[in-house]
Amino acid sequence: MPVIDIHPHIVSPDTKQYPLAPLGGTQSTWSTERPTTYEMLLAAMDDAGVDKAAIVHSSTAYGYDNRYAVDAVAAVPSRFTAVCSIDVMAPDAVKTFDYWLARGCTGMRLFTTGSTLPDQATWFIDPKTYPFWEHAAAKNIPVCMQMKQEGLPLLRQIMDRFPKVTIILDHLARAPFEDGPPYSRAADFLELAKYKQVYLKITPVNVTAKSWGKATPESFFGKIVDTFGASRITWGSNFPNSVGTLSEILGAARKAFSFAKASDQDWIFGKTALALYPVLAK
Repeated sequence: MPVIDIHPHIVSPDTKQYPLAPLGGTQSTWSTERPTTYEMLLAAMDDAGVDKAAIVHSSTAYGYDNRYAVDAVAAVPSRFTAVCSIDVMAPDAVKTFDYWLARGCTGMRLFTTGSTLPDQATWFIDPKTYPFWEHAAAKNIPVCMQMKQEGLPLLRQIMDRFPKVTIILDHLARAPFEDGPPYSRAADFLELAKYKQVYLKITPVNVTAKSWGKATPESFFGKIVDTFGASRITWGSNFPNSVGTLSEILGAARKAFSFAKASDQDWIFGKTALALYPVLAK
């Protein structure tokens, strides 16, 4: 089964062609210290044995300017697709959405919190965003949500209103697990399994936690596999945001899921990604 990475980032050293305009006004530390071109990403993929990637636009470097991500797709369409970000509150959001779709984007991402925007935003449930959500559903474009647990009640409002929109939770929405089985603190997160439109993205944020507390990777990830099913779980490297080589990052994720049966691992490291981004199957 091909290995598919649905969460690498790229940053160009050419700030004249691709000027910096980070969301929040301050460029992220990782994109400053570890800028990675798409050529460098390709080399890392070849070294790690990663076949294809859905490049997640670097919002903390470029804001809503997705040009470098889609230019990478144009340069290497056999290996890449792009996950873009737009201002979904803007009156012309749907027009902008279609513009990036025409340039190689097959996914969207809403950056509702992160290193340059630490508070959980609420704007994604504003009625001004409804045309965006309707269009994502109509076009069958998955929407990645970069968010925290406190945003889940708001996300449920969106999914109840737009049940045909595919949602991918970046970094498991940072679900708490330190209390260990039966993972009572993660109850709200686990209850999202009833929404069949929800998919989970496992990244180093989850795999290499600072402290596991009373949890273990096998018990926590096993709970997630049992609750959601492997066909709704997929892997993303967060490279080069996460420290380490792509090979090391993939190796750590493989080790964390070594308990899972081979067919489930096939879904997590490839088949789910191809279902979400079918262009990568070509």
